[in-house]
Amino acid sequence: MAERRRRRFALIGLVAVLMLFGVPAQATAGQGPPPITVPALTDWTAEAGSYSYGQGTRLVADSGTERRVARTLADDLRAAGHGTVPVVRGGARAGDIVIDVRPGRTSLGTEGYELRAGKRLSVTGATGTGAFYGTRTLLQLLAQGDRIPAGRTVDVPRYQERGVGVCACYIHISMPWLENLVREMAYHKLNQLLLELKVKSDAHPEANTWGYYTKDEIRGLVALGAEYHVEIIPEINSPGHMDPWIENRPDLQLTDADGNRQPSRLDITWPEAFAYYTGLIDEYAQAFTSTSWHMGADEYMLGSDFAKYPQILAYAREKYGPDATPQDAFVDFVNRVHAYAAAKGKKLRIWNDGLTGANTVSVAADTTVEHWLNVAVKPSRLIDQGHPLMNAAYALYLVRGGFHSDTEALYEQSWDPRSFEGEQLTSADGVTGAKISLWPDNGRGETENEVAVALWPALRHIAQATWGDPHPDATYAEFTARGTAVGHAPGWRDLTRTPVADGTYTFRTDGLSFTAGVNRTADGYLTLRTADGCLEVRGGKLTLNVPLQPGVEATGQACDTANTLQRWELEPVAGGYRLVNAITRMTLSPDDGRLVQYPPDQRPSAVWHLS
Repeated sequence: MAERRRRRFALIGLVAVLMLFGVPAQATAGQGPPPITVPALTDWTAEAGSYSYGQGTRLVADSGTERRVARTLADDLRAAGHGTVPVVRGGARAGDIVIDVRPGRTSLGTEGYELRAGKRLSVTGATGTGAFYGTRTLLQLLAQGDRIPAGRTVDVPRYQERGVGVCACYIHISMPWLENLVREMAYHKLNQLLLELKVKSDAHPEANTWGYYTKDEIRGLVALGAEYHVEIIPEINSPGHMDPWIENRPDLQLTDADGNRQPSRLDITWPEAFAYYTGLIDEYAQAFTSTSWHMGADEYMLGSDFAKYPQILAYAREKYGPDATPQDAFVDFVNRVHAYAAAKGKKLRIWNDGLTGANTVSVAADTTVEHWLNVAVKPSRLIDQGHPLMNAAYALYLVRGGFHSDTEALYEQSWDPRSFEGEQLTSADGVTGAKISLWPDNGRGETENEVAVALWPALRHIAQATWGDPHPDATYAEFTARGTAVGHAPGWRDLTRTPVADGTYTFRTDGLSFTAGVNRTADGYLTLRTADGCLEVRGGKLTLNVPLQPGVEATGQACDTANTLQRWELEPVAGGYRLVNAITRMTLSPDDGRLVQYPPDQRPSAVWHLS
């Protein structure tokens, strides 16, 4: 119950802030304003009295679907410090929470719900997903106190796709960070996590350069997503940006007229290239369960042009006739992947920038297009062509060490998913929703914890803009106060906590020891100051400005508080700690008297003992 008391004390200070901005921390019974949630409730009918959560509260759920929702809610109530609540069948009594799934409530759709608070509290959905989202609202209300004003709301999302895109491409993002993201997304009713990443391949071990995830890691994340109604959609970008997969496969690389191979470009004219790519789709299906596949299809000719590759035009004209263009070969590759994915029961998604209008062959109409860049073919035209259209605007990007979405400006502009780069639509017809996108262009530009600080406001904004009214409060300060009021999701882990206090320690493991001054950084990592300087991974091949080569040595360098490669995590394990670099995400182990980094599944991680 300590966490519960902590939240209550935090709320006392928060009330003053909310009152300052004119936002009631909790509506009094009988008054009109709805309780505070993110996304905000737009339909609230106040009633006399209130609901009280207490020691006698039970979760009443009868059907299998209802009980699954109730069990997840019970876990989250416990994680949030609200104690252990039993899940029971049968009639409800005062103080109980009722989970009710009624397929006949078709007006609620697949994700909407009704919440009614009185002497007892009920959450009703036409599906388990709808009921689940009602429990997220309940958890947000309980984060502000055990008494909820009596009333009723019907809450239905405006858009089907409410997402976050994360490029864990090239670099590796820690699994606890991704798990936090899934929980935060669900807490704010976001339902789609699009992950561009590399799964360690059994079929192509030559492609297993670091940055990858094991299939078991992905299965665990997908299972968490399924429990929290977040669909996790994988992406392998193709036919461009393929270097993580084909840098060691010159036979698949596109070759220009001068004989220069392009390790980031797949040769779409080769049958072997298509077989290789679809084989990766099949291998990813061993870990991912989503009904969609994202092939990227962006920036194939970034920094080049089709004229340098005459074989692409020759392929297009051989297949589609003398009027075909090089881009027809590109569209042909997209459509072949579409057909392959469809045969596996998966819908295809692509980015929009490759659809410039220079093609005579059309992309399959039911291919979802994620629009991020203003090109000749406008969003309205893509909708007319039959494409489900998601808004993935550049304005919604967060780039490590680069551009950050201006969430405050977007909020003040009442941005919503109809606001595309290059075109403002008047209707939402054909628009599936929107997502924010996280990119690691400068992989050492920010740490994961620093990215999280920038992410949470953007995440709450996209949740608001895709679920309900994009501008529920008069000012951005009032809107951010909502986020403070509801806090983080149950089960969210504070990854900025360090397991040891600042001081000087001796680090010992089999075959090596060293002494270092340990100091916490502002973003929740540690620096290790040795006699030779601050420990830093340096050398080897750089990828996105990060030394991702296994076996690279960590040495003492001039201490620099801005150098993220000098930041470390002490990860508690049985008998001691693992030493993990905050940027490369590799563990530090002794190797012939040196300290070197390795992926944790390639070499057993050293267990360090501190004294």
